[in-house]
Amino acid sequence: MVRQARRPLRASSGLRYPARVVAVSFAAAVAVGTVLLMLPVSVEPGESPDLVTAVFTATSAVCVTGLIVVDTSGHWSTFGEVVIIGLVQLGGLGIMTVASLLGLLITRRLGLRMRLTAQTETKALDLGDVRRVVTGVALVSLAFEAVIATVLTIRFVTGYDYRFGSALYYGVFHAVSALNNAGFSLFPDSLMGFVTDAWICVPIAVAVIAGGLGFPVWIEVWRHARGSRRRWSLHVKLTVLTTAVLLVLGVVAITAAEWTNPDTLGRLGLEGRLLAGFFHGVMPRTAGFNSLDVGEFEPGTLVVNDILMFIGGGSASTAGGIKVTTFALLAFVVLAEVRAHPTVHVLGRKVPSMAQRQALAVVLLSAGAVVVATLTLLALTPFSLDATLFEVVSAFSTAGLSTGITPELPAAGQLVLTVLMFLGRIGPITLASALALRERTRRYELPEERPIVG
Repeated sequence: MVRQARRPLRASSGLRYPARVVAVSFAAAVAVGTVLLMLPVSVEPGESPDLVTAVFTATSAVCVTGLIVVDTSGHWSTFGEVVIIGLVQLGGLGIMTVASLLGLLITRRLGLRMRLTAQTETKALDLGDVRRVVTGVALVSLAFEAVIATVLTIRFVTGYDYRFGSALYYGVFHAVSALNNAGFSLFPDSLMGFVTDAWICVPIAVAVIAGGLGFPVWIEVWRHARGSRRRWSLHVKLTVLTTAVLLVLGVVAITAAEWTNPDTLGRLGLEGRLLAGFFHGVMPRTAGFNSLDVGEFEPGTLVVNDILMFIGGGSASTAGGIKVTTFALLAFVVLAEVRAHPTVHVLGRKVPSMAQRQALAVVLLSAGAVVVATLTLLALTPFSLDATLFEVVSAFSTAGLSTGITPELPAAGQLVLTVLMFLGRIGPITLASALALRERTRRYELPEERPIVG
């Protein structure tokens, strides 16, 4: 029997235009979610479906943000909550799968281009690679969620006398929300009622960190655990190292800034302060859960959160932001410029100028989106700059943390955040992949002239 050869997945289909494919897919998911949330069965008795609320919530769920304009458990029925967490799972798995596939496609095309330029337009991903990536993302995600859900369920049963059915429902909901860095909670005050409970806060924080690392990191760690002798890739090294540094700096900065604030850490004991400080040092990685009242944070703490949210998590992860690899790469570019080095070297590897330009483009365009949205909201609302900027950065980075002003925004302001969440979710990934896939060699160069810099 002759085995049929596997057909390659040609780049001439949707993969040649990743921005279009990803945008249409996520827009379709938002549209379906909006229709489902508009159904009368999706809301509690006495509540009425509202188009802006449905669109905002569906976008926040699909883009795994977690910003809300109504109380999740108070406004939405059990059916509505299931729709929301289903959209979160779809958005989280979808973005990791798409980002992983695009990364594989880019790596193969760029690697081939350096060898055989003439064949780059016909080289394609193997269908077996696609299946392995999709299956791997799903299995790893579900395994993480199952472990976290089990721990939370046991805690809800033993520590808070929940019935098993309710404990399981709450455990699964918050595990899915945490791993996907969504931040949706069935409690009106998020996790403020569990601020000193390590059995609730620590598993959720661990899930947030795991989801923020991304599938490429998971799979490489798994291979090394099974005895692989391949050297660690530059992506994994940058992601893990930068993540660790930002986590430590975030925890220390937020804990120190809020240590004596009587409205946040100041009212807790030593162990409670350390736990809450650690929890809130993790959450700006674009999760969105809070065990303290973010609206009572010191101005300096809000700025720290703004920075951490804007940076976000790892590429091909459930986290948003410009991504830690982008931030780290630009830091090395600056370091090389300060040292007057002609090329950029990172952890024993030379980084091509193309990657440097892509990182710069992602950061500048992201900053531009944040500035435009902030100015728009300042014109539409009476809120202060620090609160408005925090909400805008949270929406763009799909963090979901809030000072509490989102429900008070007018419909136009909520729609601005809706657009920002959508752009923040698909923008950095599609922009970087589109720039990489469209790379071409110029047939000629213009005369060189250097402007004055600085």
